Amino acid sequence: MSSNNELLEALTILEQEKNIPKETLLDAIENSLITACKNHFGKSENIKVQIDPKTCEFHVYQEKTVVEQVEDPVTEISVVNAKMINSKYEPEDIVNIEVRSKEFGRIATQNAKNVILQKIREEERKVLYDEYYSKEKDVVTGIVQRYAGKNVSINLGKVDAVLTENEQVKGEVFQPTERIKLYVLEVKPTNRGPKILVSRTHPELVKRLFESEVTEVRDGIVEIRSIAREAGSRTKIAVYSNDPDVDPVGACVGMNGARVNAIVNELRGEKIDIINWNDNPAMLIENALSPAKVISVIADAEEKNAKVVVPDYQLSLAIGKEGQNARLAARLTGFKIDIKNETQAREAGDFMDYENDYEDYDEYEDYEDYPEEEYGDGEYGYEENEYEEGESEKEYEEEILTEEGGADE
Repeated sequence: MSSNNELLEALTILEQEKNIPKETLLDAIENSLITACKNHFGKSENIKVQIDPKTCEFHVYQEKTVVEQVEDPVTEISVVNAKMINSKYEPEDIVNIEVRSKEFGRIATQNAKNVILQKIREEERKVLYDEYYSKEKDVVTGIVQRYAGKNVSINLGKVDAVLTENEQVKGEVFQPTERIKLYVLEVKPTNRGPKILVSRTHPELVKRLFESEVTEVRDGIVEIRSIAREAGSRTKIAVYSNDPDVDPVGACVGMNGARVNAIVNELRGEKIDIINWNDNPAMLIENALSPAKVISVIADAEEKNAKVVVPDYQLSLAIGKEGQNARLAARLTGFKIDIKNETQAREAGDFMDYENDYEDYDEYEDYEDYPEEEYGDGEYGYEENEYEEGESEKEYEEEILTEEGGADE
């Protein structure tokens, strides 16, 4: 029997500092005692360990079978010796013989110690992995340590993360001890602890920064429906409000631009365009091409392509430097966008004389459902040429001409 207040204190400290449960450490001690018995006696199948978790008092027993003649002293005990312990013992009974762990040899003791240390290291790695795995796909703050080739080592508190060259924003240079925000891409378990891969280029980094900075986004009142990013240069996000009294763009911009400016500063000057989400693809595409003004949008929801007409003087703004504005708008909306100026569109014959006059026809399933004032006779109207039974097409045409003032004779 052993009672060890120092052991209890040591386990309590380990539990607090390394977040390793005391029960796990007691299991490790139990396994180490069984290992020590195996090294000392040559086998451990008949070894039982009892540990009191409150006092760390432990007992180690050998279960021995009572026999008339002993052949294996590790697993058997003679009737005479058994009756010396208790006169009630008879052959085939099981006797628990307490083992004094202090009698173990140096090698057995060292092996037991190694078992405990190995278990502590394994649990420490597991605790760290679980802690950072819960932060996967989220934003963390790290302190720049050093450059390792083209990669950057970032300290996240208890472990270091790796910011690879591919996940760095082109042109960003970090100084040691600098604090930066990072998006956790992946957490992998290894023999040396968790390996954490982080990013500064991922679009979700911007989304998570808005969640941390904008209360309405964090609470779900404002949703970020889509996001397109060219890291280090420009990001477009489409936002939607679940509350009609809340302006989604205004909530994200903040008073005097305070909220969006905080994110821009964290991204080192990266421009951020915030637009209103619209379920009508044409309206969404028009918003996505902001700040360029749009004359008309014809969107094919099935083919996922759209034809856009802009004023002549707005073409370069709509396309953007090196095509960036159009490219980001296409990613944001999911549509392939063909942009033409007014002159080009007229020459191609696919331009109509209306400006930004989009009707939301999605609410009507068939053309018969359109209100007459919206879809009746006229430029975009229709007429149903139904002939009376037995009437030929020529007779029908003559009848129409007669009604209109008579046919030419």
